[in-house]
Amino acid sequence: MFKSVLNKITGWYFSQQALPYWLVMIFDCSIMLLASLLAHLLYHAGSEQTISQMMATWMCYLVVYIVGFRIFRTYSGVLRYSSFVDLVRIIKANLLSIILIFLLRHFTCVDKVLVGLAWQELLITFVIGTAIMWASRIVVKNLYDLYFVSDKAQRVFIYGVKEGGIALAKSIRAQQSQYIVAGFVSDDPAACSHLLMGAKTYPNDENLIAKMRQKGATVLMVSPLMTDALRNNQEMIDNLSDAGIRLMIYTGQEWDGKSDLRHTQLKEVDIEDLLPRGQITVDLDTIGGILRDKCILITGAAGSIGSEIVRQIATFAPSQLVLIDQAETPLHDIRLYMAQKYAYIPCRTITASITHRLHMESIFKQYRPEYVFHAAAYKHVPMMEDNPGEAVINNVHGTRIIADLAVKYGTLKFVMVSTDKAVNPTNVMGCSKRACEMYCQSLNQAIVDGKVAGTTQFVTTRFGNVLGSNGSVIPLFKEQIKSGGPLTVTHPDIIRYFMLIPEACKLVLQAGSMGNGGEIYVFDMGKPVRIADLARRMIRLSGAQDVEIRYTGLRDGEKLYEELLNTEENTVPSSHPKIKLATVHPQPYDEVCAMIERLVDTTRNTYDDMEIVRQMKILVPEFKSKNSKYEALD
Repeated sequence: MFKSVLNKITGWYFSQQALPYWLVMIFDCSIMLLASLLAHLLYHAGSEQTISQMMATWMCYLVVYIVGFRIFRTYSGVLRYSSFVDLVRIIKANLLSIILIFLLRHFTCVDKVLVGLAWQELLITFVIGTAIMWASRIVVKNLYDLYFVSDKAQRVFIYGVKEGGIALAKSIRAQQSQYIVAGFVSDDPAACSHLLMGAKTYPNDENLIAKMRQKGATVLMVSPLMTDALRNNQEMIDNLSDAGIRLMIYTGQEWDGKSDLRHTQLKEVDIEDLLPRGQITVDLDTIGGILRDKCILITGAAGSIGSEIVRQIATFAPSQLVLIDQAETPLHDIRLYMAQKYAYIPCRTITASITHRLHMESIFKQYRPEYVFHAAAYKHVPMMEDNPGEAVINNVHGTRIIADLAVKYGTLKFVMVSTDKAVNPTNVMGCSKRACEMYCQSLNQAIVDGKVAGTTQFVTTRFGNVLGSNGSVIPLFKEQIKSGGPLTVTHPDIIRYFMLIPEACKLVLQAGSMGNGGEIYVFDMGKPVRIADLARRMIRLSGAQDVEIRYTGLRDGEKLYEELLNTEENTVPSSHPKIKLATVHPQPYDEVCAMIERLVDTTRNTYDDMEIVRQMKILVPEFKSKNSKYEALD
């Protein structure tokens, strides 16, 4: 009977969003009156004062307690979600009230009007009242957990036992959470078997999954400080995925170890979150000092890399942004983004092709950009294998136009975005980007030698695949999993380097702030990833059953692995640990110009694929075609 009544009462209470603040205030005032009565009975068992006299005194002092409640807002929290912070508020409010009562009794005549209560009685009232207020909130919270959370909530383990893990556990308890922390996981054996916030710590070993099942845990939440450790433990990821245990991570990019995680949102991991890579940091002060109040031109501004460069540069408050792309709709999206978030930055969005010299010259003449970030390029290997003339006109000829105009109109620095496919290229796209590198580097050397009048410094950045870019493999695999498969992989042994778009663009900006011109910077892409392993891991994470992986054979121009350096090149460290400097010797400017001119003329006059590629192989001797009709030219 009693349990049934209790269930009805708790059911009614917890079905409410929250009690009105005035009701909580009345509840707390009643507690203080009860505490006063108990203190009086304990300290003045045989007192001659009547209850009515004492009530009048207690009511007057209660007004002082209400002042403390009001200042520290002890009534504003939702009782079922009370935390340690709420308990601290209570003790602060009651301590302030004691201090105010002390001041009233010593500096006013209140004791002549009211019954003079002994300090011991006031102290007992403080202790009892604070204890009951604490207990009431703890009881309500535990009842809520017992009746409404335990049955519905998922039990989770938290990976990480230091600041990040504790902050995550507090976040779960502080929020209206559907999770219960059933245990912690640590890589440090010394930390195991200890209790944290009432939950046991377990070692990260072969018994982890069995322990999680024993505790009924179906989710592993990863501390913000342990994401790198998880990424670099692919065996752990595979074992958890195979066991049907979900992985969840903190949604922020980075956590400083101090900020509050109370309102943290967690998300289920994507494959992008789990690829092995280290944390990338850049010198934001230096980059900001260089780009602030400068006019900056970005080509390919609507593409995956270009648009992220726009977003990152906008945070440094340039004097003006000039954004060029021939893709109208995505450029319009960037235009709306800038108008909404950075309306104070003058931003000119121009739909145009970098191959239109007259149009490009009018833009340079009008805006005279101080920095140019050149991200415009055709980049899809199979497409350029079928259309080598477009690779030459857009990538090579377009880059030459932008580079020449940068010199003519006094641009301080020209940063070109290149690719690992430019190293020992096996396809038309990679060869076209290597030609761009050669032209920029030889032009820079010609300026240094005084053969070309100008002051522009040319810097090239070279990196591999970026996750989430248009046409990349991960979005393709996601779509194939949704449709039930199969996942198409070209070869079981093909491997690639991967980097997140924001990380790559951070390094592009960092490289743009380094060097004196002529450098080719190579980004540390971390460990290469086998695409077949990537496909299998995505299938596991999705929970899909019986999804097939089908090998389709290498595409035209594709090779099993990408190189970040030519075999004849070496690297030396730079001032940034994730950026290395390739020691690539520039070709003579006159020779490079003559070969590019001949290549462009051939393209314009013939559009004969075989002849165009033959000229490309003359310009870039290391270009050896693979899985392509152009192998006949080697």
